[in-house]
Amino acid sequence: TDSMATDQDIFLRAKNRTYAGFTQEEQGEWKGPFCFIQAADPQLGLMKAWSVGDCDGGGDEWSEEVRLTRQAARAVSGLSPRPRFMVVCGDLVHAMPGAPWRDEQERDLKAALREMDPAIPLVFVSGNHDLGNTPTPEAVAQYRRSWGDDYFSFWVGGVLCLVLNSQLFFDGTACPGLRDSQDAWLAGQLEQAQRAAPRHVLVFQHIPLFLRSPAEEHDYFNLQREVREALLQRFAQAGVKAVFSGHYHRNAGGVHGGLDMVVTSAIGCQLGTDPHGVRVVVVTEEQVVHRYYSLEQLSEKGLEPDLRQLLA
Repeated sequence: TDSMATDQDIFLRAKNRTYAGFTQEEQGEWKGPFCFIQAADPQLGLMKAWSVGDCDGGGDEWSEEVRLTRQAARAVSGLSPRPRFMVVCGDLVHAMPGAPWRDEQERDLKAALREMDPAIPLVFVSGNHDLGNTPTPEAVAQYRRSWGDDYFSFWVGGVLCLVLNSQLFFDGTACPGLRDSQDAWLAGQLEQAQRAAPRHVLVFQHIPLFLRSPAEEHDYFNLQREVREALLQRFAQAGVKAVFSGHYHRNAGGVHGGLDMVVTSAIGCQLGTDPHGVRVVVVTEEQVVHRYYSLEQLSEKGLEPDLRQLLA
């Protein structure tokens, strides 16, 4: 049963390029509106690193992010109607692969996330701190041992969801084989999307395609223009409705053609003026509607009446 799920089950449900309990057989059919939670960048250790330069390890150095993650887990667990899943769009911890306190940060993050209602599955997306800015096969293997597959697809209520490893788009030079494998797999998934006619197709990745507009210049917080344009074209062809990202530690995004690029601020360190929070996403037959909530707002008030109305 869910309540007896082992730690391993909670954090390693993404295996063999799919997600336990969310296969097409089990979840391929539209059964009516539902909601899910998109979170990003708990990034244990960044707040201290940002204010005083890098940390020297020890759990007290990321206790604030642990507190915020616990607060998020409790707020999400208290929601009614219950979200179908919560996806965390990368930068789970701040320590890069191989850093001495990486294991401690991962352990403390997992402990905080265990406060989630076990009936709300956790879906993990890899970020640049989880894999390194130029990921190596070793870093990817280490991530998979801790958090499950770095790219996979799953179905929920007739909606096809693709979780992508955006580091392979950003800089796959140290692991070309992995980069090419994801590309070939993605091509197959996008073809299937056209054949299987899901109600919607949603993409989750850490680095946004763009922050405001597809024409913007490339910088640290978005994908290179040629990569971005190629993906936008492939996504448009397959009818992708929305791409959800983090990485920016601020809310941003824009609509291009029929595609909604959604950039969600962090549970952890804020680089702009947004509050610590998560995004509530409501999926109806026709639309994908989303709104960012501060953690306080979510725990005190829950979903606003107009979103609840969509779920009725």
